[in-house]
Amino acid sequence: MSGRPLSPAVAPLAALAAAGAAFGWVAAVDPHEPGHYPACPVLALTGLYCPGCGGLRSAHALAHGDLAGALSANAPAVAGLAALAVGLVVWLVSAWRGAAIIPAARPAHGWALGGALVVFTVVRNLPFGAFLVP
Repeated sequence: MSGRPLSPAVAPLAALAAAGAAFGWVAAVDPHEPGHYPACPVLALTGLYCPGCGGLRSAHALAHGDLAGALSANAPAVAGLAALAVGLVVWLVSAWRGAAIIPAARPAHGWALGGALVVFTVVRNLPFGAFLVP
């Protein structure tokens, strides 16, 4: 099959559409209602809150314009969703312009992010960190 090649913007547009569809689903199907989503296996098996616990509730609150509720459910999830949105837009604009994306992240950034999530997880499971529990 011959024809013109696909635009370089197809992949970022598809990723943006998939992320938008997932976000739309979480906006429409309330995670506060039991039975709509599976329980967190870490919480079910250990009784401890993982770094992702409250992420769906956070996304649901964001989709409904409740930033305070989203931050109280899972602040790192809000930061992650914001970073994902920015990354997808940068990818789309770069593809549209035909420019290559040069990642600025270094291994130290990944270690710092991982360390911050470990600290967040430990603190939210200690008595004085109860304000971080979703």
